[in-house]
Amino acid sequence: MYLPHGIVVGAVNGLQFDKWKADGRFLGRQIGCNFEQNYNAYFLPRQKELRNIVNSSKTQTYLEQLEALTKRKKGITRLNRNSKIFKTIIRAIQEKKGEHIVSLDLRKIHEAVADYFIICEATNQPQLRAIADAVEEAVKRDCGETPYHHEGKQAGQWILMDYINIVVHVMLPESRRFYKLEEMWSDAALEEHND
Repeated sequence: MYLPHGIVVGAVNGLQFDKWKADGRFLGRQIGCNFEQNYNAYFLPRQKELRNIVNSSKTQTYLEQLEALTKRKKGITRLNRNSKIFKTIIRAIQEKKGEHIVSLDLRKIHEAVADYFIICEATNQPQLRAIADAVEEAVKRDCGETPYHHEGKQAGQWILMDYINIVVHVMLPESRRFYKLEEMWSDAALEEHND
């Protein structure tokens, strides 16, 4: 049985209990204890602390995000290049002078994680961040959506923004040449979006 804070209590015929910490340190053995004594000794004193964890703002934020995902429309909504979010992302990248903008249509690839990848280049790190910020602001303003997940803003080589059905990749030229996403997903239909 697992109890809070890494204390593990194991019972053999209800008589023998071993106590271990999460890091593997042995705390001792009690012979002749029953489950109720261990429950009262270890779990009940920590109930208030557990309630505080469950009611913390971080936990509430996670629950709100989960609730927002569950409230999305049920059923399959397939995007196309005429979708509002798709056009908004392309326009935001073009406004910040993103280069070599391409979209990969992944809808016919069974293993794909999204319907589309939109890939573009930035010439330097400030432009990389500016493009990512512009995409995020435009999609939030025009479509009312925020990225489900984003990565890479701190590293400044490749910023990924996941809008579930569309994943946006803003990359520096050397990162794009190294990772070769277009070649990795060569089965996808590629379309260029340069002015």
